[in-house]
Amino acid sequence: PLSTAAAAAPPHPSVVLNSDPSASSSSSSSSSFPDPPEVPLTAPSVGRYLFVIAGLVFCIVVVGGMTRLTESGLSITEWNVIKGVKLPMTRAEWEDEFEKYKLTPEWKINNQHITVDEFKRIYLWEWGHRILGRIIGVSFVAPIPYFVLRGKLGRGMSLALFGIATLIGGQGALGWYMVKSGLDADSVKDLGGVPRVSQYRLAAHLGMAFLVYASCLRLGLGVGRDWKLARKAQGLAGLKGVQETIAVLQGKVAGRTRVLTTIVTGLVFTTALSGAFVAGLDAGLIYNEWPTMGGGLHPGMAELNKDFYCRKADKSDRWRNVTENPTTVQFDHRMLAYTTFLSVVSLFAYARRPHIRSQLPPSTYRLIKASLHMSVLQVALGISTLLYLVPTHLAATHQAGSLVLLSLVLAAGATLRRPGSRVAQEAMRVASLRQKAAQIKV
Repeated sequence: PLSTAAAAAPPHPSVVLNSDPSASSSSSSSSSFPDPPEVPLTAPSVGRYLFVIAGLVFCIVVVGGMTRLTESGLSITEWNVIKGVKLPMTRAEWEDEFEKYKLTPEWKINNQHITVDEFKRIYLWEWGHRILGRIIGVSFVAPIPYFVLRGKLGRGMSLALFGIATLIGGQGALGWYMVKSGLDADSVKDLGGVPRVSQYRLAAHLGMAFLVYASCLRLGLGVGRDWKLARKAQGLAGLKGVQETIAVLQGKVAGRTRVLTTIVTGLVFTTALSGAFVAGLDAGLIYNEWPTMGGGLHPGMAELNKDFYCRKADKSDRWRNVTENPTTVQFDHRMLAYTTFLSVVSLFAYARRPHIRSQLPPSTYRLIKASLHMSVLQVALGISTLLYLVPTHLAATHQAGSLVLLSLVLAAGATLRRPGSRVAQEAMRVASLRQKAAQIKV
């Protein structure tokens, strides 16, 4: 199937794409050289493992949103990695936890009326959130030694997994750092006397969760796609089919679409991050109207750019309005949402053009179309959440929707992933062996 030189060493993708499959086929019939060695790739079981972790992260984002919406995040006043696993069981243990909670600014300012039974409800949300975080950490780290010992990790995968493990560990520490901002009386004073966590730390915590999720999903999709191309050739017809697939993924249209999906992915992520500032400042509880804000398309500049949020005497830090002024934060989130929606519409309009669509993998177009549908639903959820004064079920669904939209756009980009030289080499090796086997049968 390949020339004698190619049989001795797997060809570079550029050689693959420029080769003549018919010529290589004719020369192979007389070749007696051994088959090229197998190129080690990351096993598909690693991809499935990454999907499981991504699913768990999706769940913890939803649970975290519910914890925030039910105002349960400050109910546990300590961070004990081991002892914190145990849930209070006896009445004495619950009373002890309740007494600790009574020392917090939240109880002193907002919740002096609650009973132990009411405290249990908010405690369970926060406890469940923390337990799920521990489950994710153990589930991620535990299988790695097995993958290493069995040689299931391809080049670079070990480093990628180490990076994600570092993010997961940092996420736990960041979560406690966020909670501390709502437990400390001095920090609460800096937040305007309202017992809540810092919106900066909340955004960082949510952003890192999205980053862990996106990393696991993107890596998992890449592993699966590489394996299918290299070992199964995606059901393509032999050497020529592999060459054509690689040529499409390395073409200009695929490259341009890949750039566009990356831009849209960045916008989805940024919009979700701005939503964390909306949540942290309860900015969804003002201007509960749409499409106007205060009767106009936007509030007055005096409302958007207040001196109140400046800390310097010369008022040179007016930028704080962007992250601390609830009016500005909501307005920015609206504008980012509009921009993201229009970017998804533009991406779909580009991909559906006949001469573009014909040069893209079918799955790419389907995922871009699904992204468009999801973006419409996400906009509707956002508007409904605003109009109905942030009901818990709508707000939680809206946050989950942002993760679904991110998933679809990421998946669309993954279908355009250019195969590396090692993947292309392995794809050519398998296609060559299959072609040789077919010739022998004939």
